[in-house]
Amino acid sequence: MKDDIARRHSIPPHARPYAALAVLGAGSWGTALAATLAKSGTDVRLWGRDADLIDAIRKTRENSRHLAGVPLPAELRATNDLHEALRGAEAALIVVPSTSVRSVARKIATMAPAGIPIAVCAKGIEAETGLLMTQVAEEELGQHPVGVISGPTFAREMALGHPTAATVAFPFAFSDRLNPAESPAVRLALSLSAPTFRAYVSDDLVGVEIGGAVKNVIAIACGLMTGAGHGENTRAALITRGLDELKLLAEALGGRRETVTGLSGTGDLTLTCSSPTSRNMSLGYQLGQGTPRADCFAGRPVVVEGEVNARSVTDLARRVGVHLPICETVRSILHDGAEPVAAFTALWSRPIEAEPRALDLSFDHPAQALPDHMG
Repeated sequence: MKDDIARRHSIPPHARPYAALAVLGAGSWGTALAATLAKSGTDVRLWGRDADLIDAIRKTRENSRHLAGVPLPAELRATNDLHEALRGAEAALIVVPSTSVRSVARKIATMAPAGIPIAVCAKGIEAETGLLMTQVAEEELGQHPVGVISGPTFAREMALGHPTAATVAFPFAFSDRLNPAESPAVRLALSLSAPTFRAYVSDDLVGVEIGGAVKNVIAIACGLMTGAGHGENTRAALITRGLDELKLLAEALGGRRETVTGLSGTGDLTLTCSSPTSRNMSLGYQLGQGTPRADCFAGRPVVVEGEVNARSVTDLARRVGVHLPICETVRSILHDGAEPVAAFTALWSRPIEAEPRALDLSFDHPAQALPDHMG
């Protein structure tokens, strides 16, 4: 009976997870992924550059720098030797900031076992080239299949076992469609799946990646307005219209709207825009309260992906002829010296448009500026 149901729904009942994986990047997200994989029975090696951090993880079974107080499974092996991490791996995950994806991919190109799939778990667009993270990795990795893992995943909650879901996307070749059980997306999704983690499979890399990159910029916008004292109406409007910006850019680049309304789009956007746990929203919140950028996060050098992406996302959108008003507003504040109240007043008083784009119209807003209480 189960086999009949599986065949009707094209679910391969004999699909095999990968037995051994390398997780490259010992930050909070890399550590959480490695812990989830280890708990599901995978032979997983976690690699990090910092020898002191790796040594501490080995000794204490905790990543006190990035996931303090979260116990790590004994089965998780940590190393600062890249060769050791990749030796015998059947697949690898690159889990570093977007600005480091190219350098890590270049390093592992000659070390990784031939032909193993590589999944990028960073969210962003390369500033210099306008390439998505998987495209960056593909340029460096040659013959390796390259995919992406993305979704609404706060690392700490995932590592603590709160039910979490994400999308695993790889291109589906003709052979993958004939035999999906052997496709990298299905096998990696099975590797990640655990009682508290659920993975979905996609073949739309563009849609998945655009969701992950643009939502960070929208989250900064939500933080800015919340920090300035505005409430839930404002945030709901930014999330909803921000989702439209995700759809517009994804479609312009060949992605699907359906993907953007899934976990890697709507799901991640909602999470990141709704909690100060998000570094992107937290940065916006502090700036909205008037904190100078240098003093945000108590002066610590915290990587905020949306800060970089505000420029790279809008550069890419301009290149393909798509206007993203919220992302442009965030860019103007972070990188062009715009004053936040004036920038958001201009955003809210743009010409009035129809919400369904099929109803093509635009007419002037009755006021050039909103009342003073906007700030």
